[in-house]
Amino acid sequence: MKKDIQIPQVEGVYIAVVYEYNEWYRTRDWNAYIINDKAVDLDRVIIVSCGYSKDKITSVFRKHINVLPRKSYAKIEFMQEELFTLNNSFKVSFFVGDKLFDKTYLFKRNTITLDALQPVPLMQSEGIVVK
Repeated sequence: MKKDIQIPQVEGVYIAVVYEYNEWYRTRDWNAYIINDKAVDLDRVIIVSCGYSKDKITSVFRKHINVLPRKSYAKIEFMQEELFTLNNSFKVSFFVGDKLFDKTYLFKRNTITLDALQPVPLMQSEGIVVK
């Protein structure tokens, strides 16, 4: 029955859009990262992202990470500034042991800005973090 289904709460896993220097192109870029601030590894991580508004929707982007070690992070994708006028959704699913965890992280439109930069957990960078 529906009341018997237990959905574990996701804690210690974040999505951050980080403003960082690109050594290769010598530019400042925005990149999305998944951050595992938990004391355990995340297994079979699947991330599905897209941007949307009332009259626009971007292509769906999918990323798979076999294992995201504890207290680490991984780059998801480069983000063009044109996307920031849209709501940007990141649906994340992963296993810890035999338990499935699932959470949707939402960056609301126009919230990814230089004025909103803050320190990002585990990274020596600044960005916008959704917990």
